[in-house]
Amino acid sequence: MINSSNLINKKEQRFQSLVLLTILIVYLVVLAGGIVRGTGSGMGCPDWPKCFGRWIPPTEASQLPSNYQAIYGAKLKGEIEFNAVKTWIEYVNRLLGVLSGFFVFATLITSFQYWRKDKAIVIGSIAAFLLIGANGWLGSRVVATELAQYLISFHLLLAILVVLSLLFVFVRANPEQVKSMTNGRKESRVAWLLLLTLFLTLGQLLLGTTVRETLDEAIKRLGYGQRDSWIDNLDWRFYVHRSFSLVILAFHVAVIYQLRKLGKNGWISAIATWLIVMVFIEILTGVIMAYMAVPAAAQPIHLLLAIIIIGLQFVAWLMCMPRIGLAQKSAQPIYELKI
Repeated sequence: MINSSNLINKKEQRFQSLVLLTILIVYLVVLAGGIVRGTGSGMGCPDWPKCFGRWIPPTEASQLPSNYQAIYGAKLKGEIEFNAVKTWIEYVNRLLGVLSGFFVFATLITSFQYWRKDKAIVIGSIAAFLLIGANGWLGSRVVATELAQYLISFHLLLAILVVLSLLFVFVRANPEQVKSMTNGRKESRVAWLLLLTLFLTLGQLLLGTTVRETLDEAIKRLGYGQRDSWIDNLDWRFYVHRSFSLVILAFHVAVIYQLRKLGKNGWISAIATWLIVMVFIEILTGVIMAYMAVPAAAQPIHLLLAIIIIGLQFVAWLMCMPRIGLAQKSAQPIYELKI
């Protein structure tokens, strides 16, 4: 005979696995978007949702109409010759975007099992679904406006909000991990430090997108042949971004130290460890880009790590704020009787 509570637990475990997989896929989309940006493949497909008028893009120019340069030339911004690599980089990015949409939709449907237990999980899933739908539409506007910089930055910001919505759902669906954090003022102080660090990191990331804009302008002026001169032709935003990274590092040292002191919780301890690794690699990729002629491989990694760091900060913040990270009936403080 199957115990009903075991059946519910298995359904909840499957939901937790689905949310985690969805988060990983959304991060994969962010990485693919970074590769698109780093390789200059944003207009690899000059139309949307099709690519060169096809659902499956061509692999060589002979598969295109003889006058394709006249048809799409205006949108290719001077890159008249068909480039199969850039076309398929952009196309794979779109496929991953569609895949992430399906997974977020599946998360939404399955979240309704929590309607009576914790409505916030359903609401968070609805938010993620609406945000990823809006971001898909925004992706079409990015192509329609021929890569307007402000739309690219907004596209990235919406992707981050999708990640945060899903992380909220994931934490709420794992109340046991948060319950051990419900009885201390120390967690509240660390939560404020985490929130401030999160906003500073987000500001640094958005500043980095403007640095990327100036880099695009330098590439346009100098071309790929003068890669060594790109950094020297950036404006003040690059130097502010580079210097502000020291402030970000200082805040992370404080955050990691405080999380280590709270380290009784398994997730908190793991987040502190991962923050050390991620911040170190993030700084390393920044140094590599600044002093080694901006290698294309370092750019998407630099972007992805920044968003992973923001995600880790957000999860740690939720765990230190049980009023938000837990359903209210689960967030009652635990009082100990001391004799």
